[in-house]
Amino acid sequence: MAIISTSGLSRTFTTKRGTVEAVRGIDLVVQPGEIVGFLGPNGAGKTTTLRMLTTLLPPTGGAATVAGCDLASDPAGVRAKTGYVAQSGGVDPNITVREELVTQARLYRMPKAEAAARAEEVAADLGLSELMERKCAALSGGQRRRLDIAMGLLHRPAVLFLDEPTTGLDPGSRADLWDLVRRIRAEQGTTVFLTTHYLDEADALADRLIIVDEGRVIAEGTPAALKEQHAGSTTASLQDAFLAITGRAPAAPSEEPAPLAV
Repeated sequence: MAIISTSGLSRTFTTKRGTVEAVRGIDLVVQPGEIVGFLGPNGAGKTTTLRMLTTLLPPTGGAATVAGCDLASDPAGVRAKTGYVAQSGGVDPNITVREELVTQARLYRMPKAEAAARAEEVAADLGLSELMERKCAALSGGQRRRLDIAMGLLHRPAVLFLDEPTTGLDPGSRADLWDLVRRIRAEQGTTVFLTTHYLDEADALADRLIIVDEGRVIAEGTPAALKEQHAGSTTASLQDAFLAITGRAPAAPSEEPAPLAV
C-alpha cells in the first residue's frame, strides 16, 4: 500500500492580476521506505505541493493520502504521522539543544518523562548528545541541520519531508547529512520525500525521482533510468537529463516564490 498517493492534486491562488494555477493536477505514488527526490525548475510547483502534503496549505482540488490519512478529512492524522524539516529551520537560538528537543516533544503531547527520554534517544541517534547543553545559536550549520532533523523525528514519523536539506552547508556537512538520511531509512524504515536543487544530491540519495514543471509531473523513474532515457546513457549527468526533460536548469536555492495569499 502506498504511503503517499495523490490524484489530481491542485492549488490555485487569486491575486490582483487574476488566478494563478500553481499546481495543476499532481498524480504521484510513493511506496513505504522509499527515498524520493522531488525536482523541478524555478516556479514548477514543488514548494506548493510540499506545503499541501504537509497540511500547511489546503488543496484547491484533487485528493491525497499520506501515511494512511486523508489530507482533506484528517489533516491532524497526517501531521501526527509525518515530520517536516523546512529549508530555513525553526530552532530558537536562545535555548539549549536539550530544551529545544524536549519542548518539541511536549508539543506532540508526550509526558515530561517520555519527552526527556525521547530527546536523549534522538540526540544519540543524530550525534547531538555532546551538544545537549549548548545554545542553539552556537551550533554550526551542519549541527543545526541535524537538530532540525532530530526535531522532525521525535514523534517517530512514518514519512519525513525534507525541503532543501543541505542548502548552505559545506561539502563535508552535506556528505554527513546524506549518510544520516540513508541511516534513517535503513534503521527506522522511514520514507523520505525531499526537494533539492542539487542534482548530484538527488542522484546520490534518491531511489526514484519525480520531476515536475508548470504544476504537473512530467517525468519519473530511477536516476539511472532517467539518464539513460533522456541523456542517452546511465553514465551521463543528471543535469543533462534534467535539461532534456524540462528545457531549463533546476531552481536555485530559495528561488521558487512562496505562494501568494488568497
